[in-house]
Amino acid sequence: MNEENTDGTNGCGKVRTGTQNEAALLALMEKTGYNMVQENGQRKFGGPPPGWEGPPPPRGCEVFVGKIPRDMYEDELVPVFERAGKIYEFRLMMEFSGENRGYAFVMYTTKEEAQLAIRILNNYEIRPGKFIGVCVSLDNCRLFIGAIPKEKKKEEILDEMKKVTEGVVDVIVYPSATDKTKNRGFAFVEYESHRAAAMARRKLIPGTFQLWGHTIQVDWADPEKEVDEETMQRVKVLYVRNLMISTTEETIKAEFNKFKPGAVERVKKLRDYAFVHFFNREDAVAAMSVMNGKCIDGASIEVTLAKPVNKENTWRQHLNGQISPNSENLLVYANKEESHSKALGKPPTLPTRLNGQHSPSPPEIERCTYPFFPGTKLTPISMYSLKSNHFNSAVMHLDYYCNKNNWAPPEYYLYSTTSQDGKVLLVYKIVIPAIANGSQSYFMPDKLCTTLEDAKELAAQFTLLHLDYNFRRSSINSLSPVSATLSSGTPSVLPYTSRPYSYPSYPLSPTISLANGSHVGQRLYISNQASFF
Repeated sequence: MNEENTDGTNGCGKVRTGTQNEAALLALMEKTGYNMVQENGQRKFGGPPPGWEGPPPPRGCEVFVGKIPRDMYEDELVPVFERAGKIYEFRLMMEFSGENRGYAFVMYTTKEEAQLAIRILNNYEIRPGKFIGVCVSLDNCRLFIGAIPKEKKKEEILDEMKKVTEGVVDVIVYPSATDKTKNRGFAFVEYESHRAAAMARRKLIPGTFQLWGHTIQVDWADPEKEVDEETMQRVKVLYVRNLMISTTEETIKAEFNKFKPGAVERVKKLRDYAFVHFFNREDAVAAMSVMNGKCIDGASIEVTLAKPVNKENTWRQHLNGQISPNSENLLVYANKEESHSKALGKPPTLPTRLNGQHSPSPPEIERCTYPFFPGTKLTPISMYSLKSNHFNSAVMHLDYYCNKNNWAPPEYYLYSTTSQDGKVLLVYKIVIPAIANGSQSYFMPDKLCTTLEDAKELAAQFTLLHLDYNFRRSSINSLSPVSATLSSGTPSVLPYTSRPYSYPSYPLSPTISLANGSHVGQRLYISNQASFF
């Protein structure tokens, strides 16, 4: 116990001295029989608890707790978290001053107890007006390895990683969306422990290590989201990956309907993967066992149950390779497809880290002004020499994306029509000359805007989404609601963090023929409540 603890309050306006804090912690230890030690900036309560025999609990038994009042300690926190089950270990992160750092990790003896803690204690009012956040915490055992030669097979990558690092368990390699004989230029390497992964990451520091004569890129991969068994038992959506780009939703639906006609409700395909929605869970499970490994249009597909994402977990914490859900998880399903994205022939742009880890809160693009002093030296640069996080608008991201892929700039074509109440409504059609002769000759959103800037930004967002310009770097790709659909990454794309773009817009009738300039096409149906995005 630290005698030098600063005074704190107990949440009721009463000041608690360091001696009182120590007395309260000693009373907790005496009551529970748990030991307590402080080391390396954290205070451990338990680990193991009294009478524990055998190995520690498996992965998935630990939860992350955030937004803890800085003057709250184990004597108040432990009784709250004991409501969910037996605590194996409680780790409270501490400052040198004696205050806590605002977060902790609680390991339970079973996964069920950890899931219960998340359900009953997330957004729990720990003190009047103070709400804590609770979510699953996982030790990260997976590294992302980028800039791998695309002709290398999984076996070659696995053998090479075993030669240069220790504790390698498996390698995850995804085939290219356009050429199934090649990989996507990266892989995920699974290690036997977080320590083994951390040691490997330290050894493979970018710029100092090469594989097959290539300077590789190394970083932590975002672990797959853990979904409780109760939730998974209700899932009736299948995730299908490794599809051909040319395969249509109609083909997928027909193939999955073969074992039981009419079982499939709908299919949503994005590039080389799809989500197949069934009317009944039983049919989804049966189709999964039948269709996994089957060939569709010459491609051997992989089929698993789609993982729902918890919409309520709106924050994240990365520390020592441990992760909790993030603020971008306003999604419907997450799949196992990777969403790392890299530029053609360019090293990947990775998020800013603190000691190689994510900062405690989601990185925000700094948008402010600084004083420009006389005599300040200025250097002329190209916008394309900047990193993608220097751009905030989708229009700039699209231009940057095309340049990094050695494409000509996007071409914007403006169209207009008139609403029933006389408003001039605008929409842009975007043509990417480099791919205009491919599967999609142009991109046009299904919403109309009242201002030119909004119409251009919306069209650029729509195009980026359909070009697989991903929202966040992760070993999991996610499918969002229809208005913000994500798609899987390829080696020819760059990471992109999107911000919700709110402005008045109008739905575009699928049958409308918009005209360029002053000519108005067919009639357009505008809803009386059409002011949404």
